[in-house]
Amino acid sequence: MTLDAQGTNATDRAGLNGQIPRCDHIDQLSVVEYGSPECKACLASGHTWTRLLVCLTCGWVACSDDSRGGHAKAHHQETDHPVVAVLEPYSTWRWCYAHRRTV
Repeated sequence: MTLDAQGTNATDRAGLNGQIPRCDHIDQLSVVEYGSPECKACLASGHTWTRLLVCLTCGWVACSDDSRGGHAKAHHQETDHPVVAVLEPYSTWRWCYAHRRTV
């Protein structure tokens, strides 16, 4: 058994590569219908976006943090919905705002 600095079993919390604790948020997700492929907040303010992200809790679509509005992060801050995915075909990229890392 490997203990961390707090004296808890670090092996139980390890991810697949043994380096990072597993994100439990992805286990709590269910299938959701995605909203329309646009950032409504950007459209309302006349801005464009770099990438679109979809909230995997409710399906809300918003612009990424590298876009001018950063509306996906604002959605997380408002709702505490933790995990988003990039709205691109065949992409498996997901981000957990709670853990501030890809999952």
